[in-house]
Amino acid sequence: MDWNQTIKEQNLMSGEITNREAKEQIAMKIAEKVQDGDVIGIGSGSTSFLATIAIAKKIKEQNLNVLGIPASYEIELLCQNLGIPLTNLNHKKPNWGYDGADEVSPQKWLIKGRGGALFREKLIMNSSKVTYILVDNSKFVNNICEKFPIPIECIPESLHLVKEKLYEMGALTVELRLAQGKDGPIITEQGNFILDTKFNNIEAISEKKLKSIPGVLETGLFIGYNIEVITN
Repeated sequence: MDWNQTIKEQNLMSGEITNREAKEQIAMKIAEKVQDGDVIGIGSGSTSFLATIAIAKKIKEQNLNVLGIPASYEIELLCQNLGIPLTNLNHKKPNWGYDGADEVSPQKWLIKGRGGALFREKLIMNSSKVTYILVDNSKFVNNICEKFPIPIECIPESLHLVKEKLYEMGALTVELRLAQGKDGPIITEQGNFILDTKFNNIEAISEKKLKSIPGVLETGLFIGYNIEVITN
């Protein structure tokens, strides 16, 4: 039995999509990679949003058997509305995945997590053979943390300890991310807080050092992952 009411008419992407034409070109490139039988990890963000729409169209037109593993509730709802069958990491391992990024450095280091889904995004990325990072030219930087702070997801009761440790590690600023549709902080899908943290200098071991802080679940710093960058 199906629900009588759905949210298919609702726009699940909050805010206007910037550089939409360029992102739609990237979306078409990733849709071309989809083959029958694929299990695909589906990341978050505006480019992933458009790519998922393009993939759903291809699945329908070519009657493909494809399963998606979504990295966020936003993408899960989108896939449901588009008719993309879903599974999870307990049942399937992704053949490949795609995701967006807030920054991409020349070493292919990434900052991700402006949408707050960094834990599931990193979990899916680690499970996939390869992850295609979908970005327009505005996301490339000379040095990581140049434009955006690094999101640090921490358990609520560890908030003050984590903030203190981040400053000890050389953080310039540490700000609790506040919600825009509700009072108080952003709550991640794991029920945690996010500390947006700015550093002057990021090293190859920085991700591991940040993860070593008690109370930190995950960081939005991605260093050394098997990725391929796709741009317009």
